[in-house]
Amino acid sequence: MLNKFVLLLCFMLFSATIFADTSDIKNSNNQIGLQTISTNVDYTETGNGTLGTAVGTLDTEKGDVPGYAIYISTMTGDDNQYFEAGYDHSKGQTNYTGSLIGGTFGSAASFSSAALINYNVRYGKGFLIDRVGPDPVVPFMFTPYVELGRHQWDRGVNYGEIYTNDYFAFGTLWQFSPVVGQFVVTANAMFGTAFRSNISVNSGPGLNGFSGALGSSTIYKLGISADYAFTKHLHGNAGFDYTSFGYGMSAVYPVGGGTLAWEPDSRTNYGVFKLGMGYAF
Repeated sequence: MLNKFVLLLCFMLFSATIFADTSDIKNSNNQIGLQTISTNVDYTETGNGTLGTAVGTLDTEKGDVPGYAIYISTMTGDDNQYFEAGYDHSKGQTNYTGSLIGGTFGSAASFSSAALINYNVRYGKGFLIDRVGPDPVVPFMFTPYVELGRHQWDRGVNYGEIYTNDYFAFGTLWQFSPVVGQFVVTANAMFGTAFRSNISVNSGPGLNGFSGALGSSTIYKLGISADYAFTKHLHGNAGFDYTSFGYGMSAVYPVGGGTLAWEPDSRTNYGVFKLGMGYAF
């Protein structure tokens, strides 16, 4: 399903030969909207042998978590100043695969609750591209931007863990209005760094919790979406984003009874499907 969706939008993006005026693009960029979303979680923890523990995959969490998103975006003036802000919240459960203490990966399996929260703000400037040198080309809007955001994952394993990080990134939008004037296709690419990564582990019977910094990593996002104007103000939209980032190992903490605990290296990949409605102003 994912492959077909992405291929269809890529086909519309790159194979269309009739293009409408870019005013449709600016219209689609002046919106407030609400979306239903589904986040596919693909998370893997990896051990490095610290204090004689296992090396390799320690546990994974995978599954689709439903939620919603709200957003507002503007592109104003002759110089196409661009601003966007968004919030999304998802809640559900994932499939956990791990091991019992001293066991091997795959010896334990269960369900884990999950809540995902994201905030972002973005600022950029759009450039109309309608020629390369003296030669005219089909017009499109190229918008470089900077983005600041925050991510939180409330993970239900053990007695509860909360992961948080901020990120700063640079990105670009490529926007076309192919075939039908009311239809706008957007491709997005973003690359940056996650920082202030942290984990908070709740205490349990006989064990204390701990909270500490995690190593940070690069973060990147690739996305494609389509917006259709049913009327001047009423729009429908659909899209898919793929995001990937990592957390480095935490410090080692005493948690009671002579037991030491830490958070190992991990990698998180999110695939987010979006479907919604917007009001263009």
